[in-house]
Amino acid sequence: MYLPLHDPLFWARYTFAHEGEAGSGRLGDLAAQLDDDFGDLDDGDADFGSIEVEFTIGAGCRLMLDFCLELDHHELGILVPGLTEPDQLGWDDLARWHPHALRWSELESLCRAVDGERHPGAALALLCRFTAIFEDDDVEAATAAVEAAYRSLRPAGWTGYWPTAADWLARADLRGQSVTWYTNGAGHWWARQTGDNDVDFCSIRQGSDRFPHEALRTALRAATR
Repeated sequence: MYLPLHDPLFWARYTFAHEGEAGSGRLGDLAAQLDDDFGDLDDGDADFGSIEVEFTIGAGCRLMLDFCLELDHHELGILVPGLTEPDQLGWDDLARWHPHALRWSELESLCRAVDGERHPGAALALLCRFTAIFEDDDVEAATAAVEAAYRSLRPAGWTGYWPTAADWLARADLRGQSVTWYTNGAGHWWARQTGDNDVDFCSIRQGSDRFPHEALRTALRAATR
């Protein structure tokens, strides 16, 4: 299926700007086009336009992004040797979201392996919504990379709405939100959030055995070879 990476309407839907999230104030005339292109869906609709994108890391490891613009639901999975189906890393929607799947350093390593000399490019632009920024991250470097990734896809001469690193950071910034990271002897990283905070750490990586720690570790090893 065609992936419209150079279409501002696609990015407005994919980043939920159409639902009032970061960047919505810049939509302008696109807001009306979004209403026209994505009207109310009938319960009998059989095809909701789900798209699956595969990101090849190497050594048989892949990230699988499955998203449906009409349903505002995006899911990230991981597939490594030994698995027959992708394990779920996280998902984002407008109901019960758990998008904080990856640390910035992990995302950077994986996207460098996927895009190679084109990094930062399409992989980072699409997958940055599944990471968050914490106190030990280089925020300036992260935002510069995300901005470059978005810019690499922006059509020449286009001056209307386009996602920015500031939009991303508005959703991804968890600095000062009482999130503490831990690691064990196997090299698995998980986090916990404590107390009352302005932003919730929404991740199956927090106090859950559902997160595919070993699969991610395998993919990260492949990415850095």
